[in-house]
Amino acid sequence: MRPAAVTLKVATANNLNMRSYLSAADSNVHTSIKNAHANSVNPSAAKALVKPYLVSETHCNKEAKPLYQCLTRAMPKDKHVAEARAYLEDKLALVEPMSSDFPISLEHMEEWLQLNNHRVRVLYQRYLTARQHGAPRRLFSTKSHALNFLQAVAPTKLVDGAWLYGLVNLWQDPRFSNLIKIYLEELGDGNPGQNHVVLYKKLLAEHDCEQWSALPDEYFTQGMIQLALGLHAEDFIPEVIGFNLGYEQLPLHLLITAYELKELGIDPYYFTLHVTIDNVDTGHARRSLEALFDAMPVNSESEQQAFLRRVCNGYKLNQIGLSTNSIIAKYDLNNEVLAIFKAKSHFGKQAHADRCRIAGRTINDWLSEPDTMPKFLAALIDNGWFNKHAPPEQSRFWKLIDGDQAKMFGVFSGYEKQVIYDWMVANQASPINHKPTPVKHLTHEQILLNKIAKSANIDADNDFNDAEIHALEMQIVSMDSISAIMKLLSRYLSPVLHHTPAGLLATRLYRSMIYKTHDVYTRPATQALNAGLAFSTASVKHPICDF
Repeated sequence: MRPAAVTLKVATANNLNMRSYLSAADSNVHTSIKNAHANSVNPSAAKALVKPYLVSETHCNKEAKPLYQCLTRAMPKDKHVAEARAYLEDKLALVEPMSSDFPISLEHMEEWLQLNNHRVRVLYQRYLTARQHGAPRRLFSTKSHALNFLQAVAPTKLVDGAWLYGLVNLWQDPRFSNLIKIYLEELGDGNPGQNHVVLYKKLLAEHDCEQWSALPDEYFTQGMIQLALGLHAEDFIPEVIGFNLGYEQLPLHLLITAYELKELGIDPYYFTLHVTIDNVDTGHARRSLEALFDAMPVNSESEQQAFLRRVCNGYKLNQIGLSTNSIIAKYDLNNEVLAIFKAKSHFGKQAHADRCRIAGRTINDWLSEPDTMPKFLAALIDNGWFNKHAPPEQSRFWKLIDGDQAKMFGVFSGYEKQVIYDWMVANQASPINHKPTPVKHLTHEQILLNKIAKSANIDADNDFNDAEIHALEMQIVSMDSISAIMKLLSRYLSPVLHHTPAGLLATRLYRSMIYKTHDVYTRPATQALNAGLAFSTASVKHPICDF
């Protein structure tokens, strides 16, 4: 049942500080949720909505990157979970006084969603028309620019969907069925060819641009927010709903990114997948709105105002951190080349013989002073190592770093070589016709074969994968209750594990429990779990959500 229309009375920073707002909001929501749902949902789910949201006293680590790394490299420790909550509270306090385009009333939500979608599609058609009339690419000046972007957003993309993780324990409460379905689809329903993190890892690996861990702290802010929401979702359900509502709407830059990546010979599938599943008709954007209606308290306008205010704050969390457009605008080809050579100088000094001298100095001498890299590059050009009058492939330096017989093979990553290549093109004395990287137009059959090949290594039978999967299977078959099985599977659906072989299997099993299907198994050992699933479904005391 959808709640009656309610207008959000926006509080200002002067009359509503964070702590007093949280206390009042939780007091109002507590009574409504308890009364409205006491007879319709299981007790644990009801408790999750009414649990007081009290600001903790845990020290907030202002830097996102160290905490992000702790939360993504292993299952989180209690200390890091507490720090994540403090980090989230800090960001919520930051966004509370911010303005946004979030609707001030429920009755305008549908119109707002449709208008946003319509605006994006109109602007995209204008972009396509301009491109057809000769306009240049809007986002990416070169292929290296696009690869730089893929690296820069990796800390966010590699925790895709993480903000919803904490809701998987509420699988018996129909109010969260839409959100759980979105999360499962972010995980590809356990299919490695659809799991978003698996897809993005493969995209980075394909272009050898996996050096994102060296990025500055500011690139980890948005990913850290998503991890924190997921770890504390049961205490921040309104904020999770609001964040999800903002994140799952189709942005213009996503459409343009997919279009320009394809032009540059980069597989855009990860991005086109989001274009299709985030649609406003039946996709994640629609389900996000329905999730808001499902969870809204229904007793009084004041309770709805308090709940909606928290939803709005969650929505505004999307404004924290670097935006896609700001990341793209930061790229400068010359600066990137200098940064690469400066980084290499730390490892290359004292690693060269003194036979070769450039502008009277040895290579070791040049590399011992990173700040002289602009002069070093100029000297390389002046001494013929970079040929300004021929394609990059004909330059002496390029032959040193690329090719089977390259003497410096492996010194530069694929991304770094692309940057150097684009820089060489940009610094040629006169324009030379370069054939752009060809975009392969594959048949439907070829596309399917490629996807199968890309996903093969995730589910490949090997001792390491088999051991992980076997351990999960043995734990499941030893359990005698559905709650224990679902608790175990939920652990494997975490941002740390869901993209591993065991995590993918757990996702398929979890989905099977929810949908009551038992036809997703291919491994002989896992097929034996069908009987256990049938037992579990029959013995459950509370009805499983039917999505």
